[in-house]
Amino acid sequence: MTGRSILITGCSSGIGYDAAHGLKARGWRVFAACRQETDCARLRAEGFESPRLDYSDAASIGAALAQVLDATGGTLDALFNNGAYAMPGAAEDLPVDALREIFEANVFGWHDLTRRVIPVMRAQGHGRIVNNGSVLGLVVAPWRSAYNATKFATEALTSTLRIEMRDTPIHVVLLKTGPITSKIRQNSIPHFERWIDWKASPRAAQYENKLLKRLYEDRGTPDTFELPPSAVTAKLIHALESPRPRPRYFVTRATWLMEAARRVLPGRALDWLLAKG
Repeated sequence: MTGRSILITGCSSGIGYDAAHGLKARGWRVFAACRQETDCARLRAEGFESPRLDYSDAASIGAALAQVLDATGGTLDALFNNGAYAMPGAAEDLPVDALREIFEANVFGWHDLTRRVIPVMRAQGHGRIVNNGSVLGLVVAPWRSAYNATKFATEALTSTLRIEMRDTPIHVVLLKTGPITSKIRQNSIPHFERWIDWKASPRAAQYENKLLKRLYEDRGTPDTFELPPSAVTAKLIHALESPRPRPRYFVTRATWLMEAARRVLPGRALDWLLAKG
């Protein structure tokens, strides 16, 4: 893999950070992008090339890709769209502007970057585009309507693109990740506090008894089925390096179980199961 290049987004921690280190160890030239310049500086100190890329800022997307292409002489072998955030809250309490904002970062920015990368890969005659989806693109979870919606959108866009790109040398792959150790819950708190007026909600008691405890708790043990980020990196490596990558890679037992449940359970039974959270 020596000399192959990849742009990974959302590398400040968690999945992106582990993927950057894992692929660098395998000889990939890794451009480990972050939304915040302070995180980029930290990764540069660790030996990475780290452009600042904020999916909600089209100018930063263009500047980051230009920086990558300038460094490689105009080529890019792979893109891993990973950076995203969550915004907890009941659907009835979710302002429309909040939904627009999360779609800008989790969906529209991914699509923008992907469209900019495709002409590069067409010109060089090869490429891999890997999108980090979720089990919440298969089934929904209560209190996560905004994130659910973005991941279902990611599923649809990625699957459509994969089918349309069958006549090109570009492979499009979707990772279906379940619970992975990361900071996504902690990082969702500012968005929750900005947008969700839970005290005025008819569900205020449910917020206090369920969501707030889970959101703010300092967990000492992993969730059920939770795996470390290295589990995602292992599937990413196969998606990038296999001559015939799979269309989808399931990560964690929870993803397999939910895929089976949505196929075999009646609708009401599945809703009952999902309502358990």
